Amino acid sequence: MSVRVFPIRHHGPGSARALAAALSSWEPDAVLIEGPPEANTVLEMASSPELRPPVALLAYLPGKPALSAFYPMASWSPEWVALQHAMARGVPATMIDLLAGVLLTRRSERGVEDGGPALAGDPIGRLAEAAGYDDPERWWEDVVEHRVDEEPWEAITEAMAELRAHPLAGLDGAHLELEAQREASMRQHIRAAEKKHEKVAVICGAWHAPVLVERGPAKPDQALLAGLSRERATVTWVPWAYTRLALASGYGAGVASPGWYEHLYTSPDRPIERWMVKVAALLRGEQLDASPASVVEAVRLAEALATMRGRPLAGLAECTDAARSVLGGGYGTVLNLIARRLVVGDAIGEVPPGSPTVPLAADLASQQRRLRLRPESGARPLELDLRKDTDLGRSQLLHRLNLLGIAWGSVAAQQRGTGTFREEWTLHWEPELAVRVIEASLYGMTVEAAATARAVEVAGSAADIAAVTRLVEHCLLAELPAALPAVMAALDERSALSTDVGELMDALSPLARVLRYGTVRRTEVAALQHVVQGLVARLCVSLGPAMVSLDDAAALAMTRRISAVTVALSPLADQSLRREWLGTMAALSATPALHGLPAGRASRIVLDAGLITAGEVARRLSAALSRGESPAHGASWIEGLLEGSGLLLVHDHALLGLIDEWVGGVSSDIFNDVLPLLRRSFALFEPGERRLIGDAARRLSLQGGTGSPALGDQARDVDHVDHVDQERAEAVLPLVSLLLGTGGGPP
Repeated sequence: MSVRVFPIRHHGPGSARALAAALSSWEPDAVLIEGPPEANTVLEMASSPELRPPVALLAYLPGKPALSAFYPMASWSPEWVALQHAMARGVPATMIDLLAGVLLTRRSERGVEDGGPALAGDPIGRLAEAAGYDDPERWWEDVVEHRVDEEPWEAITEAMAELRAHPLAGLDGAHLELEAQREASMRQHIRAAEKKHEKVAVICGAWHAPVLVERGPAKPDQALLAGLSRERATVTWVPWAYTRLALASGYGAGVASPGWYEHLYTSPDRPIERWMVKVAALLRGEQLDASPASVVEAVRLAEALATMRGRPLAGLAECTDAARSVLGGGYGTVLNLIARRLVVGDAIGEVPPGSPTVPLAADLASQQRRLRLRPESGARPLELDLRKDTDLGRSQLLHRLNLLGIAWGSVAAQQRGTGTFREEWTLHWEPELAVRVIEASLYGMTVEAAATARAVEVAGSAADIAAVTRLVEHCLLAELPAALPAVMAALDERSALSTDVGELMDALSPLARVLRYGTVRRTEVAALQHVVQGLVARLCVSLGPAMVSLDDAAALAMTRRISAVTVALSPLADQSLRREWLGTMAALSATPALHGLPAGRASRIVLDAGLITAGEVARRLSAALSRGESPAHGASWIEGLLEGSGLLLVHDHALLGLIDEWVGGVSSDIFNDVLPLLRRSFALFEPGERRLIGDAARRLSLQGGTGSPALGDQARDVDHVDHVDQERAEAVLPLVSLLLGTGGGPP
């Protein structure tokens, strides 16, 4: 019988390459791997061509999916290489760590947030420091990753034994106990394998190697493991991504440059030359210069830098410096592109459709295939045309997932264009969403059923009408007809009990928007029509009393709500709602002692609807700007009147003349208080509108502030004016001469 322990670095391409060579030479008849034993039921799936790394083993506690841990593997991870060796030769592969259920339970008890076993401290860092390196990654590359023809196992085991003789700082008693139990579990599995097999290969993290080589008697290990919880975790395969490998994983080893490590593993010969060729191809694909001669020079510079720095081979740092100097022209701009696309990479793995999982995840995977909506690493835009069945199905799926808290996509707040049949999304799949899917499975076995149950739950616990309103919109966007009765009942109840007019107005706008989109989405909105009618009726009765005695902040908020409701009701097919609302606006605009903002806004709304004439608006404006009202009231009235568009003043010179005369008559001590209000009114106009208003005001000025010339009339320039007051003009000449430095003095 023979047992060989292979101390590896998790996610180390040099370790993986050396391990592959060692296993092929030694040909063990059993392979033991550091990892959760619950995964043994799914390890055979590693032989499937549909399981493409990077992938991860996801371990979670049934009924407590939030307690979970990932065990990622890339194609160049030693664990994956060991699995592939065992699968290819038909020898058993077994995970031998402590049960994941025990580790997750202990994690919960200690309040640790990141999953998976991880050794506190950095043994590799201590070895690197002893060797004179300030970067542990660089030391490991030099002594292991770049030495492709040497077996490092005995040397690494000896180095770790020396480190273990000097305990790491920062380890508390509970952590030391957990590490001892993990290693006891591994030794027990090794002993069991020795009884069945002649040649046993053990693949473990380098730190554990010394105590697995010298196993000692079994009795102390049995005592360490006695009394431990036997709760087992559920384990399945999930896709992983290179961007996630850059973080600490369940193995406690994060990799900052997974794309570079993949390159090292797949290019054992001439890795620097091949890397520079990849860099040049990337740059040329981005329309940047990268000639073959530049590639040669970059390789030479990288090798020269490695020699100067005393390294056996050029590493990522040397390649990066050389690429910046030669291919990037000395600038660091291209380095971001190289880092994102090559050093890190955007690869994402795949798992077979038959991978064991919860029914909800299986349904989601089925819909992803049907809708041709594959999870991809990194953010990507998605434009949907809701008139197409496939795009409509995609929209409904994404909205259902968002309702479940599975934020695969976010819809753009501002859509380009005005069509109601378009949606713009940004999709970004994160491996952690697999845990969210498992958590959401508590609500149902399919995405639709789970989203429906979740909507009903939220409707029952929603605290206010705004929350229920948003939920109604989500249900209709997600096409959840089974949830609507409960949600609409909650909406009816909240709206009937609400006495806050502002809250009712906030609720109306999204509901009206859903009514408008209902035809495009082919959703049934009859029940919603009834609710909207009830809300409009209540608003029309309650709005007037709610507008009494408003301060400036409350008046601004209510004015914005009035505008929003007006816009929301305008495109609805049921124009009776709009007529009812406009009648309320007409009554509101004629209400005495109303704050200037809503008074001006209501007058503008009924003017645009043709319910009053421009002359009536001019009369009201004149009253608001009269000496009997404060200047602040007049400025607020103007702001409400002009909100959204200044073309009214371009077309109606009488209104413009009133405002112009009023501004000219405001005293200097009050003008500074009024100016911010006026500036706020005009600042939101388009530049073209402001220019037209200025031209119209100029024409009024040329005519002494009176008259209403037609828009088609051409204003005369100042130098074409027939009558000039010569005496007044000559009075300013001495001051002009002084300013120009031509002599003279002030008049």
